[in-house]
Amino acid sequence: MAKIIGLTGGIATGKTTVANFFKEAGIPVIETDQIAKSLFTPGSEVYQKVIAIFGEDIVFANEEINRKALGEKIFNDDSLRESLNKIVHPEVRLIVRSQADVLKKEGHSLIVIDVPLLFEAKFDREVDVTVVVSIPKTVQLERLMNRDSIKKPYALKKINAQMSLKEKRAKADYVIDNRGSILDTKTQFNTIIAALKES
Repeated sequence: MAKIIGLTGGIATGKTTVANFFKEAGIPVIETDQIAKSLFTPGSEVYQKVIAIFGEDIVFANEEINRKALGEKIFNDDSLRESLNKIVHPEVRLIVRSQADVLKKEGHSLIVIDVPLLFEAKFDREVDVTVVVSIPKTVQLERLMNRDSIKKPYALKKINAQMSLKEKRAKADYVIDNRGSILDTKTQFNTIIAALKES
């Protein structure tokens, strides 16, 4: 029986690093961000719905969606963000279930679903165990500003659009504190993997 692991964290907490640890350990990772991006293909049903709500000004000349422009709209308007989530999340969920079924049939005992909004989108109902990658908010803010080359007010909007890391830690089965070295993070990861394999 396969165990489904929900991997999440806050923006700029280092979730991708931990997802890569899973891959290196031979554990398949279903990345919901990549699935969501694939849904935005010009001409697709999701694409048409998004353009209908957000308008042509979020589209590049080659008809692809300008994700940065879309991001600025949704992080400045809660109702628009909710509208986008209602379009994208159900489609992502269907594809994730399908991919997970294939991996189960292939005989994988552990399968990871990487979901930025695991708890917010109630995706935790789809998994058996949850892992949260966390760092202090001050560190998160600094990393996000540096990573995206954005100013503090916009960075805070992006952080505050998600459930707080404190809430996520309280809901999680396992927490990885990613404020230290990569070696420290890997040590915590190895401890969790050992526990998951035992159970």
